[in-house]
Amino acid sequence: MGVSRRSLLKASAAVAALGGVGAPFVVRAAEAEFKYKYANNLPDTHPMNIRGREMAEAVKAQTNGRVQIDVFPSSQLGSDTDMLSQIRAGGVEFFTLSGLILSTLVPAASINGIGFAFPDYDTVWKAMDGDLGAHIRGEIQKAGLVVMDKIWDNGFRQTTSSTKPINGPDDFKGFKIRVPVSPLWTSLFKAFDAAPASINFSEVYSALQTKIVEGEENPLAIISTAKLYEVQKYCSLTNHMWDGFWFLANRRAWEKLPPDLRDIVAKNINEAGVKQRADVAKLNASLKDELAAKGLTFNQPQIGPFRDKLRAAGFYAEWKGKYGEQAWALLEKSVGQLT
Repeated sequence: MGVSRRSLLKASAAVAALGGVGAPFVVRAAEAEFKYKYANNLPDTHPMNIRGREMAEAVKAQTNGRVQIDVFPSSQLGSDTDMLSQIRAGGVEFFTLSGLILSTLVPAASINGIGFAFPDYDTVWKAMDGDLGAHIRGEIQKAGLVVMDKIWDNGFRQTTSSTKPINGPDDFKGFKIRVPVSPLWTSLFKAFDAAPASINFSEVYSALQTKIVEGEENPLAIISTAKLYEVQKYCSLTNHMWDGFWFLANRRAWEKLPPDLRDIVAKNINEAGVKQRADVAKLNASLKDELAAKGLTFNQPQIGPFRDKLRAAGFYAEWKGKYGEQAWALLEKSVGQLT
């Protein structure tokens, strides 16, 4: 079942009735042997949390109440960097994190975010469900974390601004843009001579509202659910990078589960991830018109000049060196030659 605008609104209203949109969704299970927390940074009405709650309910039912997963959306348990520390230490058992932020621990995890690499979703899933994704998962496991097979979708990222549309690479010059706390993002926008500022997602709205930065970049689903259109005027459909969420587990907590329960949890998480991908694609297809009606002005720049600028700035060559020949070859196997 896809996620419609109506179901998103109903979910929001239901949560509000229970005590606020930010309230954690708790799956009650009598005598649960394993009570685990799943934390993420997205609004409660985002498809990630809708499918996350469905997953928790399915796990509860299929384990006969032995496994209880409580869902904590909207950075309730801390910022991305806080929760990355918690998932490693065992403060939370499950956490979905962008590979671009995970790269502070696992450098290879950000390779899917190379600027202007993926032309479309077919190319993304071929790579991330194939050899490139397998390589990244291997590197995550080496860092001591458990990672599920299916990466969840965050979407292609677009650029918003309160001051001007981005029509070409020169429009980024001197542009104060919020980026996540990740070296790849900073490097990408510095290659365009922009002025990137690393700010955790929980602080993005206020940073835009107070003009600390002029703009930000996110998929349309997040621009909508986080209401960033209230503090931005322009949305340039740059599709400058594709971003996804790896579903991570604390290794000690994961290994405490008997193998049969592990299989049930992993199966449901991966199935929920595939459904969430379809939800995000469907949502993004309808959101442009909705956001335009709320005041955002859209433009669609040509991609070629941006790639040319990155190539000339040495961006691709620099990151090929950082990721290494093996990982870069797996990326170009899917997207074609970049350097």
